[in-house]
Amino acid sequence: MDSIRLLIFDLDGTLIDSLPDLTDATNLIRVRNGLPSIGISDVRKLVGQGARSLVERALPGVAEPEVERALEDFLAYNLAHIADKTRPYPGVPETLDELAGLAIPMVVLSNKNVALCREVLVKLELERHFADIFGADSFPYRKPSPEPVLAVLKEFGVAAGQCVMVGDSVNDIAAGGGAGVWTVGCSYGYGEQSELDAATYRVSAFPALLQLPFVRNIDE
Repeated sequence: MDSIRLLIFDLDGTLIDSLPDLTDATNLIRVRNGLPSIGISDVRKLVGQGARSLVERALPGVAEPEVERALEDFLAYNLAHIADKTRPYPGVPETLDELAGLAIPMVVLSNKNVALCREVLVKLELERHFADIFGADSFPYRKPSPEPVLAVLKEFGVAAGQCVMVGDSVNDIAAGGGAGVWTVGCSYGYGEQSELDAATYRVSAFPALLQLPFVRNIDE
């Protein structure tokens, strides 16, 4: 393994558990469109491809104009209630503090709009850890395309073999693998376990990152 010079993190399902707030936002638009509320386990199956995809899948059979209005409602509610119930996963703040001591850039790469990414990270006091934050609207493509990862590599002047992508779903593992970077699958997140099969490493808790070879090599 080359010397690691960049760490890329997914957001929802990796750094933070945002499902309770996303469930509230989803049920807001469902009720407004005459559909019954659904539970967290159902909303979990809708996340990962950005807000528009979530809204479209949450409103089956709803016409496009109503979907557009629902998307506006969803985003507005989500922004206003971005951290009502959302919390970092156990050990995330402390582990980010430890990783910051390695003196290499850390960034967030999410399929959530970048304004929402920044807002929730500020609210949860995690933004200070990251050299930059990228969202669904930062690049022409989003995960699972490798293009966003390649764009981040180019921006930081880092070779693929010097970067690690950490995420909880097939979107992250496919994007990282397609870009040629090392990948870590977080099995505690929103993705099915099979989605992490192609990951270089797998962790069942965020602090376990500190025990992986690439961190120990940097530390030495």
